[in-house]
Amino acid sequence: MSCSYSPKLFFFLLLHLFLASTEPIPSLPNVEKLSFHEGYTQIFGDSNLMLHHEGKKVHISLNERTGSGFRSQESYLYGFFSASIKLPSDYTAGVVVAFYMSNGDVYEKTHDELDFEFLGNVRGRDWRVQTNVYGNGSTSIGREERYGLWFDPTEDFHQYSILWTYDTIIFYVDDIPIREVKRVSSRDVYFPLKPMSLYATIWDGSTWATSGGRYKVNYKYAPFIAEFTDLVLHSCATHHALACASASVLSPEQRLAMESFRRRYMTYGYCYDRIRYAVPLAECNVGPEKELFLMSGESRAYERRHRMKRRPWRGTADPGF
Repeated sequence: MSCSYSPKLFFFLLLHLFLASTEPIPSLPNVEKLSFHEGYTQIFGDSNLMLHHEGKKVHISLNERTGSGFRSQESYLYGFFSASIKLPSDYTAGVVVAFYMSNGDVYEKTHDELDFEFLGNVRGRDWRVQTNVYGNGSTSIGREERYGLWFDPTEDFHQYSILWTYDTIIFYVDDIPIREVKRVSSRDVYFPLKPMSLYATIWDGSTWATSGGRYKVNYKYAPFIAEFTDLVLHSCATHHALACASASVLSPEQRLAMESFRRRYMTYGYCYDRIRYAVPLAECNVGPEKELFLMSGESRAYERRHRMKRRPWRGTADPGF
């Protein structure tokens, strides 16, 4: 009997073994889930933000009138920030749901930012997840990465988290580290080093979010509702700094899970974009794996899967990403 190798099956098996053998990541003391009133405030959208279950669940929505959003009441210099999120389903082209850290309201020209951005799509096509890091106003130097997911983020809640310490940033999806950013040196001006607030928003990104703006928000499908729960704001202040620093050191199992995820699900990496950056940025350690990516930074493997997936849609509406 022959046996064929499936990278997707391998990832699922690795994921199962990983979750069965480790504690939730990161393992930090005194991490508490907050209600909306305990840590957050609405920033726009009036009735498009609704609270449920005594403020433990938050719905933010986008309709033709407005989007909506909220932010933390306090700002933080380093910490662990997390939420379980369920994204809108059906046709969501042009819709952007963002879960991010920023201090742009305080440092207009030198702001820092850590982003999870969820980019909607046409019916039958998957949401895409984008992460980005800005430091000291470096918005002209994009450090984007984009990924697919191994699940449908519209069917149930999934946890998205950011761990930020003085020299490391780690993005997590369901306790799996998907991206690690290290401070290059003490003189690295592009690493975020100023206090930031946490934000969650939903808005119309028709000009760029889906196929570079080809597909716009269609408000006949509105309202688009993103649901948030299990909200965590955990400061890595002085008395928690050691625990946060320890949690930012990935174990061999964590690193294996991250590398497996990135091989399978990363669809774009700025370090491999030789059109934007003829010389890779200082933090990029580019090796032979660059051959897995096109000049544009797009994954070759993703392009092949993408073309195969698109075939049934040829000649029909909503061709998508």
